Amino acid sequence: MGDIKKVWLLYLKGFLFFLTGFISLLLLVLLNLNFKTIVLLLLAIWGFCRAYYFAFYVIQHYVDPNYKFSG
Repeated sequence: MGDIKKVWLLYLKGFLFFLTGFISLLLLVLLNLNFKTIVLLLLAIWGFCRAYYFAFYVIQHYVDPNYKFSG
């Protein structure tokens, strides 16, 4: 399978990722509606976003400029 070349398909893929996350978040909050759950869920999302940023941006641009992630 090759790389996706069509821009609209990339936007659709990004939107579907967002929709999956939003529906999951909504269901988790509705199933267990309390302040602690919401705060912990938001902290988990924030932490994973920062880890992703670190893994694919910080390492490539600041730690090892010769490292190129292909994927």
